[in-house]
Amino acid sequence: MAEAPEKRLVSESGVAARVVQVVEAPLEGLGYQLVRVKVSGTNGCTVQIMAERPDGSMTVEDCEAVSRALSPILDLEDPVGRPYHLEISSPGIDRPLVRVSDFARWAGYEAKIELAVPLDGRKRFRGIIDTPSPDGRTVPVDLPDVKEGLPSRIDVPLRDLAEAHLVLTDDLIRESLRRGSAPPQDDDEDLEPDQVEADAPHAVRLVPAPQRPKLKEAKPVKPKVPQPKTPEQKEKAKSAVTKAVRLKDSGKLH
Repeated sequence: MAEAPEKRLVSESGVAARVVQVVEAPLEGLGYQLVRVKVSGTNGCTVQIMAERPDGSMTVEDCEAVSRALSPILDLEDPVGRPYHLEISSPGIDRPLVRVSDFARWAGYEAKIELAVPLDGRKRFRGIIDTPSPDGRTVPVDLPDVKEGLPSRIDVPLRDLAEAHLVLTDDLIRESLRRGSAPPQDDDEDLEPDQVEADAPHAVRLVPAPQRPKLKEAKPVKPKVPQPKTPEQKEKAKSAVTKAVRLKDSGKLH
């Protein structure tokens, strides 16, 4: 019996949530897993679907394959309800952390974490994540430069996770390149984090959704006046008009 796919810890709302309901199962059927859906006002409306293979890899060819598979499904279900651009993307180096396995895979690296429910009066944390607990309920985070008297290590409850992503650092760039989860770069040892972010964008394919045709207002139809076709009909019509004009001019036609 096949193992059930690991559930995501975060959940979208509104239009993004409707897109998730439409695309998550087809993605899993293709051998990919959904990372995140984001709807923005870019280019009028852009729906970004971030996906990856179970090992964390995602190539340009993968993005194109996902785009071809999801486009007709989205057109049929129409979860957005308006024209939009579809963007299929890899998670990138500073990737979102949405599953327990994501935290386990990137243990030892810096991350930013935001909770939906405050922990000790705080919702936002930044530090080095450690391996999640065996039950997957919490993840330890080492907090640098904490004030005296405050704990330097906390256990973040993953059930309250609102958002989390890795912080782009030199160590993360080198490790991502080693694992093959980032685009190869020339002289990558000398690259600064902002250079990698600019020079190695996520693999993306933009696909404009079909424009829904606007309903046109019905124009009033003018009645057609039958035109005479034979010479006799034309002459008769001409005589009738001429006679009417004569009667009008003489004052006999009221």
